Amino acid sequence: MTDPLQPLDDPDRPTYTIGQAAELLGVQVAFLRSLDTAGVVEPARSAGGHRRWSRSQLRVAARIRVLVDDGHPLVSAELIVTLQDEAAHLRDELSTRPPA
Repeated sequence: MTDPLQPLDDPDRPTYTIGQAAELLGVQVAFLRSLDTAGVVEPARSAGGHRRWSRSQLRVAARIRVLVDDGHPLVSAELIVTLQDEAAHLRDELSTRPPA
């Protein structure tokens, strides 16, 4: 028997409305809209066209918010998060690679 709540465990499932996402992150809805408009985080859309955010997207938005609050422009914050993620991926690859 399949657990009907299993989809809720998926961090990429677009579950949260923009209002819920803003409340969870402690930001204004306008901040989340700006991330979408800039293409930094692209939430899914409901059948009615409303934004739906996943937990993964909220984590990225939270990281970007910290950088923006520290004075980085949005473009720079996006680049920093992207480079941090790439560096983490490369570290993971190197740590699982057998010694030469």
